[in-house]
Amino acid sequence: MYRNLRNVHGNSMSLPSKTKTWLETTLQAKVRDLTPVAGGCINETYIVTLSHGKRLFLKYHSSAAMFDAEALGLTAINQQVPRFAPEPIAHSDKCLIMTCLTPAAPNRRYWQALGEKLAQLHAAEQPYFGFKCDNFCGETPQPNAPTDDGFAFFAEHRLMFQAKRAFDTGKLDRAVLQQVEKLASQLERWIPEQPPSLIHGDLWSGNAMNTSEGAKIFDPAAHYGWAEADLAMTTLFGEFDPVFYEAYQTTRNINAVWRTRADLYNAYHVLNHLNLFGGHYGNSLRRILRQYLG
Repeated sequence: MYRNLRNVHGNSMSLPSKTKTWLETTLQAKVRDLTPVAGGCINETYIVTLSHGKRLFLKYHSSAAMFDAEALGLTAINQQVPRFAPEPIAHSDKCLIMTCLTPAAPNRRYWQALGEKLAQLHAAEQPYFGFKCDNFCGETPQPNAPTDDGFAFFAEHRLMFQAKRAFDTGKLDRAVLQQVEKLASQLERWIPEQPPSLIHGDLWSGNAMNTSEGAKIFDPAAHYGWAEADLAMTTLFGEFDPVFYEAYQTTRNINAVWRTRADLYNAYHVLNHLNLFGGHYGNSLRRILRQYLG
């Protein structure tokens, strides 16, 4: 979302007039400039410059009511690790207004800070698996019913929720659905008991960035889940810098054994991408199933 702040595609105000009116009423200032930002694949994104010069970041979607949940996730992250995420300022069913980040080139200090802050985010044990509300992972609904058992939560609300959606839309056949169900029923074979932590939930390289204020994460699918699942996703589309993993593991005093389970955690995101995009993600899922089920 933020990664291409400098790569704008024009200066036209394409938002509906009533949305602009809502912005000005909510922010109690006139909108001087509304600059579209490239890079988002779900929402329209803009840098909003107000009449007094303050710049904010706006996400807009004409139909999806997802921003109340996203604002709750950003707030939860910042309560645990202050200023680790953009601050949500206001939202409606179609808009989310946040502080605007200024990108900076990634360097060793950034990767170290990102690892340390993520470790701090995961450090506090949460009261249950789930979250205060359901939310989204990308455009896919993400159920977060409070659950005491982490294995049951991951099996039912992550793996099987996605697998059933894929089956219902013809992206998975019944045989593969049954394999996912078998995998979900045996999670304790490979995953150790872990307490629930507040996790970002969709932590790939496009959702973290160095800024003028330091390391930031954004676009969360925040919930109380397994910390190792957050780490696992950082390996799904090309790993983060080694300094990140060293800093995280030192801060939390853990070793790298979580890597042996990364593909299992990432089955959730592979299923989600199968539902969103189809294509080769079906092959990726079958590879994971062979790895764990033979």
